[in-house]
Amino acid sequence: MNKFSVFLLGFLFSCTFQKEIKPVKFVGEAQGTYYSIIYYDSAGRNFQPQIDSLLTAFDRSVSLWVPNSVLSCVNRNEEISLDKYFVDNFSLSMQVAAETDGAFDPTVGSLVRAWGFGFDASRKVDSRIVDSILEFTGYQKVRIDSGKLLKEDDRTTIDFNAIAQGYSVDLVGEFLEIQGIENYLVDIGGEVKATGTKPDGSLWRVGIEKPARHKNDERELKEVIELRNKSVATSGSYRKFYEKDGVRYSHTIDPKTGYPVQHSLLSVSVVAGNTALADAYATSFMVLGLEKAQQFLKNHPELDAFFIYADDKGHYQTFATEGFKKYVVEEY
Repeated sequence: MNKFSVFLLGFLFSCTFQKEIKPVKFVGEAQGTYYSIIYYDSAGRNFQPQIDSLLTAFDRSVSLWVPNSVLSCVNRNEEISLDKYFVDNFSLSMQVAAETDGAFDPTVGSLVRAWGFGFDASRKVDSRIVDSILEFTGYQKVRIDSGKLLKEDDRTTIDFNAIAQGYSVDLVGEFLEIQGIENYLVDIGGEVKATGTKPDGSLWRVGIEKPARHKNDERELKEVIELRNKSVATSGSYRKFYEKDGVRYSHTIDPKTGYPVQHSLLSVSVVAGNTALADAYATSFMVLGLEKAQQFLKNHPELDAFFIYADDKGHYQTFATEGFKKYVVEEY
């Protein structure tokens, strides 16, 4: 091979090696919220149609808003075989319910709707109604056997809203990885999975929102974190609430008391190995409150969390686990 050929091959190799891989980006709607997906693919493939189909199929399984979903049929006590999406969400829900001693509970849906946060909300609630619903609420009252959901009381309903959105993020991530995508960021309604890095080696950045004083206030960031091969999910009481007779009612319901939580915790962000669990634990911590959540985290080093709460004077205060602090790159 002559020198010119060596030079030409070297030049071509250099150009190929240095070719910039541009991100593939798209946004859409799913589960009553937005999604935003970014990934790097040398072939520049756009998987939005396939992802839309995937999320639609997921809704046909576990959405309360789809009348003939598997979940809707289960809640109406209709005969139906459970699919993988339902079984996965149920199994993960039962795992977190047991670990949190019922602070997380997939049977809380009837209470959520009674208090005015479901698709058929009424907001006509008193202690008599709460007590009657508590009779058939409790994760110990349901189980799966031979592909069927069995209930101790037919009035019990299942609600995956506190875990399904996180699960759907993991589902999209799994799809991308099957396509050979190793570097991506999936965000569905604020639940985020960050895998790999950007081409220059930099990590994915995710913002943690500052609690708003009023539900329609402009969104402001409190922290920015960098993630790689981790997920983060946030649960908060500051935008999802309603006021009646001067009392603010949080959308976070304590499954044991049957009432909205009343403590000073405003927001919890959890970093975990997958988004479904991050989502479920974030909700659990909102129920437990700061002190009990801190104690729980001492026994679960695989989790990290960031809490925003109000002190006695109404000022915002924060607490972060030592592990979470390592992710923080900006504070506001």
